[in-house]
Amino acid sequence: AREEEVRKKFRPIEQLKAEFEKLNMKIETDYEMMVKLISKFNSSASTLDEKVAALYDLEYYVHQVDNAKDFLSMGGLRLVIEGLNSSEASLKEHAAFVLGAALSSNPKVQIEAIEGGALQKLLVILATEQPLAVRKKALFALSSMLRHFPYAQQQFLKLGGLQVLRSLFRQKGMEPLHVRVVTLLYDLIMEKMLLEDSQHGEQMEEKIQQYQQVRLVPAVVEQGWCALVPNLLAMPEHDTREKVLKLVGVLVAFCREHYRGDPALGTTLSLLRSEYEELAAQEQREGDKDGYFRELLGSINTIIQELR
Repeated sequence: AREEEVRKKFRPIEQLKAEFEKLNMKIETDYEMMVKLISKFNSSASTLDEKVAALYDLEYYVHQVDNAKDFLSMGGLRLVIEGLNSSEASLKEHAAFVLGAALSSNPKVQIEAIEGGALQKLLVILATEQPLAVRKKALFALSSMLRHFPYAQQQFLKLGGLQVLRSLFRQKGMEPLHVRVVTLLYDLIMEKMLLEDSQHGEQMEEKIQQYQQVRLVPAVVEQGWCALVPNLLAMPEHDTREKVLKLVGVLVAFCREHYRGDPALGTTLSLLRSEYEELAAQEQREGDKDGYFRELLGSINTIIQELR
């Protein structure tokens, strides 16, 4: 009776196959889809909208590590790096989006991309007059390239990458990028610190030696980020403040004298402490003992303590 019930609910596989054949349906693999999309993007017969649509669809596929490697072997990576030079803002934006997706957690693609000149092209986009959407995707791609890749971080510093990111704070309309830059710097500093504190195997020793050549924190201090970062605490969003507090907390050890001599920072921290004491107390009354605002209050108190 159970078998009969299953048969009624589901058609046999042979019947399904026959129906698919009748419809002349072919389920394409990711590889085949990427070949078609790359061809569409690269074709001189494709319109701008078709090229953008091809890039949009490619971004979905290259998130997967194996697909990103196939994308590399097909020559797709070279094409999107060339796309960063496009005079069309929408093409440039989506090329950076695909590049960032392919680079995420993929060392092989990261190496090929830096050898293909992607780092320089991304920095040019961020340093020149471009729409916010284009710069946003370029920053995403840059972040994907730098994370867990000390050689790229070293080249980034040599090419003046920190100055490029700092220039975004002087331009109107770039405010949405500020918190992304802060998050990137925090992640890169923590990445190095956590590695140095980890258990050392032979492979790790080699990686630590690579990271030792990345003089990120000294460059951050020299280029005035100690003064720049705390200014963002004036932003009203809790999420932004959280990310800024994390970076300030890491930089305290290197910017202590500057922070101690900055009365505006002391005032800001005191005001934030009062605000979050209230919000944390409200959280506790509602039964949330380890809430979000309590965590932010803890970050503020730790920084204040460090500066005494």
